[in-house]
Amino acid sequence: MQNRKILIIDDDSDLSMIITDMLESKGFEVSCAQSSAEGFDALSRTSFDLILLDINLPDSSGFEVCRQLREVSGTPVIFASARTSETDRITGFDIGGDDYLPKPYSMKELLSRINALMRRTYGSMDKEKTVTFGDITVNITSRTVTRDNKPVNLSLREFDLLAYLCEHKNEAISKNKLINEVWGAFSMVEPSTLTVHIRWLREKLEQDPASPVYIKTVWGVGYILEANDEK
Repeated sequence: MQNRKILIIDDDSDLSMIITDMLESKGFEVSCAQSSAEGFDALSRTSFDLILLDINLPDSSGFEVCRQLREVSGTPVIFASARTSETDRITGFDIGGDDYLPKPYSMKELLSRINALMRRTYGSMDKEKTVTFGDITVNITSRTVTRDNKPVNLSLREFDLLAYLCEHKNEAISKNKLINEVWGAFSMVEPSTLTVHIRWLREKLEQDPASPVYIKTVWGVGYILEANDEK
């Protein structure tokens, strides 16, 4: 099963450490940030599957972090805060939060909320997810690719890009969306970097990279993976 990545943005380092230990024991990969600036830096370097976000941060507010995130990404957000007023909860949902967990909370409830949101967003994490097109099989769960039953070696970023295209197969994805979701919501990656990675994928997966059958350019938009056969 592919480990899901969680980002905790909370200035309470002791609480973050306790949560990290619990989540890592359940198979999650966890990163921590103690301010909005550190959070944005983490989001610029990688993409996460879920964000656990405090409202009261030393340099900003969790509400502002969520507002900025929602401009570029749909990553699930759970607000976790000692602020429990109805106004705060409504604000959290109105700006794009997916759940609101009042402090103090138990680790059992937190894990339950995280698992429930992961299931709603990504489906069952226990089910192996495989996408097949032509003679190519992409196992998103085990992060492996075969072509004509032979392994295809991809870099971490190449696989992340291919997996995202597979998870949105037959859907035209804009260049900005691909960069935000694969490299990080606040990354400074240039479109040319995406173009190079698309070329590398085509060279490894297409019979004729110059005339791709699967990973196609949608002019004026971005790219699409045409995959009509799925296991």
